[in-house]
Amino acid sequence: MIFGYSTNAFVKYPLLDSFDMIARLGFAGVEIMCDQPHLYPPEYDEAALTQVKSSLEQNGLKPTNLNSFTLFAVGDTYLPSWIEPEADRRRIRVDHTLACLEIAAFIGCRNISVPPGGPLPNGMTRKKALTLFHQGMDQVIPKAQELGVQLLIEPEPNLLMERTAEIKPFVSEIQAPAVGINFDIGHFYCAGEDPAAAFEELFPWIGHIHIEDIAPTREHNHLIAGLGAIDFPSVFTAMKQSGYQHDMSLELYPYTDRPEAAGKDSLAHLLPLLREAGLQD
Repeated sequence: MIFGYSTNAFVKYPLLDSFDMIARLGFAGVEIMCDQPHLYPPEYDEAALTQVKSSLEQNGLKPTNLNSFTLFAVGDTYLPSWIEPEADRRRIRVDHTLACLEIAAFIGCRNISVPPGGPLPNGMTRKKALTLFHQGMDQVIPKAQELGVQLLIEPEPNLLMERTAEIKPFVSEIQAPAVGINFDIGHFYCAGEDPAAAFEELFPWIGHIHIEDIAPTREHNHLIAGLGAIDFPSVFTAMKQSGYQHDMSLELYPYTDRPEAAGKDSLAHLLPLLREAGLQD
């Protein structure tokens, strides 16, 4: 398992500079934010992507995931989503996902993470929203299968899917090997679940992990590891016992004023626990 750090904590720095800083901290991998001010697909041609790939290689960093969740370039954290009433808005999400799949294949990243539908629009039933989400996924799954890149849905507090009972039937019904789950440990804790138990139940579909700490209030605010209430040893034990083979990325986007210090402190807290669980050498 490669432990990476997401560039969405480094939005005050150019993308390639963030690679340098993440490597210096001692991470072996990096999750890349596929949005402004980092790797927003319309702003990267083949030459620019070649530079990205070269910088990754020079820093000895494996791309653990392409974070294709946010769309600040044309919207916000959640919008445009898969389930908006307007077809042209849904098309923006589909096109962004297709572009991110192409970039993942180009730079050698095996997966991208996408939002779990979106906020439920006023007046829309869950049944209608799920239908729209399925229709959107149907438009991107063939490209994912063609490129050999996984589409990982990330459950998120207060969106269409935030709990095990919501995401499990969705990915089960799709029955596409290219579709899985980006398991954010903190998000399941925010939703009132035991992350270790949720991991065990969802393990067959988990292709990547986000890690951060969360306060005892379960408020959705990513914290430096060790400053919250998540029982990391129990989650790491579940990962080890399940035979988890994929990667994990630290996600600390609230710490844009001090991303290096936040990463350093989290690494110092988590590495001994990962080693004790047998997940790191």
